[in-house]
Amino acid sequence: MDPSHCLICVEIMDLLKSSANWGESEIAKFYANKTILITGATGFMGKVLVEKLLRSCGDLNIIYLLIRTKKGIDPSVRKEQYFKCVIFSKLLEKNPEIVDKVRVVKGDLLEPDLGLSANDTNTLASNVEVVFHCAANVRFDQPLRPMVMMNVVGTLKVLRLAEKMRHLQALVHVSTSYCQCNESVLEERAYPAPQNPYSIIEMVETMDDAALAEITPKLLNGLPNTYAYSKALSEDLICRYNNKLPIIITRPSIVTAAIHEPLPGWIEGVNGPTGLMIGAARGVIRSMHCNPNYASTVIPVDKAINGMILCGYQRGKASQEKGDKQSGVEFCNLCISSKALMSWGDSIETGRRFFYETPLSFALWYPGGSIKKNYYHHMFCVIFFHYLPAYFIDFWLLIFGQKPFLLNVQRKVSMGLKLLQYYTTKEWEFRNERFQEMSSQLNRIDQDLFDTSVGQVNWETYISNYIVGMRTYILGESDATLPHARKVLRRLYILDWVSKVLFWTLSFWFLWTHLDGFVERSDAFIRSSLSNIYHDQNSTLLA
Repeated sequence: MDPSHCLICVEIMDLLKSSANWGESEIAKFYANKTILITGATGFMGKVLVEKLLRSCGDLNIIYLLIRTKKGIDPSVRKEQYFKCVIFSKLLEKNPEIVDKVRVVKGDLLEPDLGLSANDTNTLASNVEVVFHCAANVRFDQPLRPMVMMNVVGTLKVLRLAEKMRHLQALVHVSTSYCQCNESVLEERAYPAPQNPYSIIEMVETMDDAALAEITPKLLNGLPNTYAYSKALSEDLICRYNNKLPIIITRPSIVTAAIHEPLPGWIEGVNGPTGLMIGAARGVIRSMHCNPNYASTVIPVDKAINGMILCGYQRGKASQEKGDKQSGVEFCNLCISSKALMSWGDSIETGRRFFYETPLSFALWYPGGSIKKNYYHHMFCVIFFHYLPAYFIDFWLLIFGQKPFLLNVQRKVSMGLKLLQYYTTKEWEFRNERFQEMSSQLNRIDQDLFDTSVGQVNWETYISNYIVGMRTYILGESDATLPHARKVLRRLYILDWVSKVLFWTLSFWFLWTHLDGFVERSDAFIRSSLSNIYHDQNSTLLA
């Protein structure tokens, strides 16, 4: 599908949504005149959240963004760069003054008291009514200390700030559906962490790196990585505030490109499936350990963000109407039911088909390979189709005086595949009754404006837009590069087939030329063995 057609459809939907015939948005009405604090606003989900709130809840009062100084760039400068992101273009064309509703607060989750000045702390405590805590370290390969300091201690600092907020109506915390990987079914309820979060915080603050590295496997207790572990600790920590703050914990599954908003196929970052798709399209990934029959537990980012905004609305509405600020922590799994999802096998094959239609301008080899259900089959293919070609190409690069690189690439690929295969070789059941129920309680305009339905998703169209979005927004390849990219793909296809023919021809030639010698040696061995047996039998008879 042409992305321009998708943009036209989105614009038409926006016009329809603004029609008086559709009634009034109760969610937009709730957020009107509200003051909101968002952490993690510069991340993938954070940007979509800010854009959606500004576009669909434009009557809000102020959005405060907690932003740190990064690479010497002051937060105020980072705000200017922030709104240059393509997802804000359409919004700013219609209403350039909307950015005045966004204010930057200099802060850092890793600093004491969030690095806030006394004046900023007082401003937030006096005015903020809704908090979206999205900031997190989401890498799967980190040691324990940075994960706990960011995801657990950082959350504790946000909770302590929230305690000072005199008008707080809702605190929406973003967790993950994979926070309890040892559970066969994840329900929308609290689960105890493997250890006391306060004890782990004390441990991380007092032990050295070597001691922490040694004890980490025991602490994880079967969890796949420190990210999942830190999220389990964070949830346990938050639940200890159940009688103090109006909190709802949201648990999105694997968040992927936008299906409709702010732009079809918009994606940022190369974590998870996106990095896998790029590696496969470049011909670097030829094998993946995965059960093709299991559901691909993904959720488009706009569906997840709409769910988060819904959660803030419902939790805040309860606080307004009933004064229900201390009724305990609530939970919502932002997940799509398995029946409505494509399997991993179907998703990967569909993606492969579309990559042949919209290839990348640069690839190391012709995209191919497949997923392997058997781990040992996968490892065999990794050795022969990942590492051996990498050694071969790097060898010739050295011969010609060039810097070798492919072996390092394959090592990173192998690490990424190892981290991802935990999730693609297990079947997950995430209960989402509350997520589904929230949408059903909305009026017609809100059901459309904050759409979370996925029952009628055309996954083929979604994957096609995902690939176009990946080319456009991550790799910077416009449609104008497609003719060249298709020429590159044809050349790689020919090279791939020539290499295969050459390999099998040489293999056949080697066997053929050595067959006579092999037969003679085998015949001699058999004759010698029979002779020895004959002599042994005669010796036994004579004895």
